Amino acid sequence: MIKMKTTTSIFTKLGLGILIAGGLAACNKTKTTDNTKPAVPVKAEIVFINQDSLTAKYDYVKDMGKRLDDKGKAAQNDVGGRRQSLQREVADYQKNANTLSADQRATTEQRLQREGQELQTYEQNTSAQFQNDQNGETQKLYDKIYEFTKQYAKEKGYKMVLTFKSGNPTLLYADGSLDVTNDVIKRLNDAYAKEKK
Repeated sequence: MIKMKTTTSIFTKLGLGILIAGGLAACNKTKTTDNTKPAVPVKAEIVFINQDSLTAKYDYVKDMGKRLDDKGKAAQNDVGGRRQSLQREVADYQKNANTLSADQRATTEQRLQREGQELQTYEQNTSAQFQNDQNGETQKLYDKIYEFTKQYAKEKGYKMVLTFKSGNPTLLYADGSLDVTNDVIKRLNDAYAKEKK
């Protein structure tokens, strides 16, 4: 029953979308008579950028990915080194536990337990710091693209710039003539190359 409601809902939304698109097309249709010249094609006011291409081809995204990858590997190596060091200490203790007095064993076990808890806390803090770095980089990227797109739209006379991503159901179809992705990527890369100098 739920599946049928979902299917009905999808068909209803599609039908509504088709009706709206048809209505808009009818309203925007230019009437020509024998006494008038054919209408000049109207310049697009709404364009889109393919987000998949932008992510794959924008040099800033590539550099950002490398920075984050390097930070992630460094953090992983640091935590891994600390973990191995603690594991060696535990192995040494287990090997020599029979030769230690009861007080020495208790003291060593408490120290190793405390170091294990400190390592766990350090690992969590390192992971949280990396997540913060990742979020900060993502926000910088968004701000950079937003500011560029705002200027780009103003320069080109666009009223709206959408993003398209494969599998994103918010944009089912757009005519290829509205795709400004390559121009945007070229300009972003040119601006970023100047910025890096």
